[in-house]
Amino acid sequence: MASDQNLTIVAHESLESLEQLRPEWETLLGEYPPSTIFSTYEWLVPWWRAFGGADRLLVLAVRDTSSALVGLAPLAVTVRQAFPFSLRVLRMMGDGSHDSDNLDLPVRPGFEEAFSRSLLDWMQQNSGLWDVCELNTLPVNSSSATRLSADLAKRKWRRVTSTRPQTVVELAESWEAYLKKISSKERGKIGLRTRRLEKKFEVRIRRCSEEAEIEVFLQALFELHGKHWQQRGLPGTLHSPARRQFYGELARLLLARRRLEFWILELNEKPVAAQFGLRYQTTVFSLQEGFNPEFAPDSVGYVLRSHVLQQIIAEGVRRYDFLGGTDDAAASPQAVSSCATQCSGRADFHPPEVALRTNGLSCRVLLVSFHSPACSFSRVRMRSAELRATARVMRSELESSPRNEAILVPSCGVSASMSS
Repeated sequence: MASDQNLTIVAHESLESLEQLRPEWETLLGEYPPSTIFSTYEWLVPWWRAFGGADRLLVLAVRDTSSALVGLAPLAVTVRQAFPFSLRVLRMMGDGSHDSDNLDLPVRPGFEEAFSRSLLDWMQQNSGLWDVCELNTLPVNSSSATRLSADLAKRKWRRVTSTRPQTVVELAESWEAYLKKISSKERGKIGLRTRRLEKKFEVRIRRCSEEAEIEVFLQALFELHGKHWQQRGLPGTLHSPARRQFYGELARLLLARRRLEFWILELNEKPVAAQFGLRYQTTVFSLQEGFNPEFAPDSVGYVLRSHVLQQIIAEGVRRYDFLGGTDDAAASPQAVSSCATQCSGRADFHPPEVALRTNGLSCRVLLVSFHSPACSFSRVRMRSAELRATARVMRSELESSPRNEAILVPSCGVSASMSS
């Protein structure tokens, strides 16, 4: 059986080595049923160039006895300040900027058990590289996370679970069938608002289809997104140079693979609404949007989404994912009326301190590695009283984190050993 095979792990620590891995990476994703756009080279490499900074890249390629790639753990090590200590955090490549969702550990079917065991063994054997491990936003349907959860239980680590909903729209095989799924009131709104807009303005809806168009589309998105948030007295998220760099490289790579869903609605040749989406197989992920608040009474975002849904349904898309929240869904009644609200789970593991949790359809694994009975956080030895004080500070950070992504600390008095 595949689970009985001996696997080897090779660490890739540069983008150049990932480029060489790219063909096998793509093949692996094609074999992994829960795969999403967020596990692809096209997402993770631009993200790293924009946000990786001084972090250490550590992508683990797991191979079988024939050297075939059977699993991938895209990880990185970052240093996090948790006053008065510094922690070396092993986390998912793509985590930390609040852009990614559904980050995962793709594995070939049949190798889940061997992959999980090899990964945990590698973490134990290389515990000197990190103090805390956080695997954020693993999808709740991730076979890797499911297997990892079971293996952690076997290693006698305590577990606590909780859930959180996320909105995903299940589409239909045709636009006509989709309209039948929603209420007559919503069907009327779609036609009425579109016709009303066309009577007042010259309406044009454009899809980014050539690389030469990307910069124009991006500038429109940045401006519209900024206007929307400035009305609330906030800067939004697209003012960041790093994020603008990320969106630029991401758009070009996705367009080349026909995975970009970038749309703009123009009134009298002036952009008033934009939507930046990502397509992977039969799912479109809604990443970012913007619209001119002056045209809010004209429902420009509603009209644009209606058009996009009609187009992508005709092209075979069957799911529309709002990515970790329902704010966008609430602004799109025709979508919400037929959405499926799904729950994700959260599980916290303790001695030797592991936490598997979910955010939206995502979960995270957090491990705290102990190096000696006295504990070691970045080579700072702590007595029991010091550990308790640090625990209080770090728990406070966890509770105050808006996305619940701060560090969970070890319970005092636990064994300072990674061995089971």
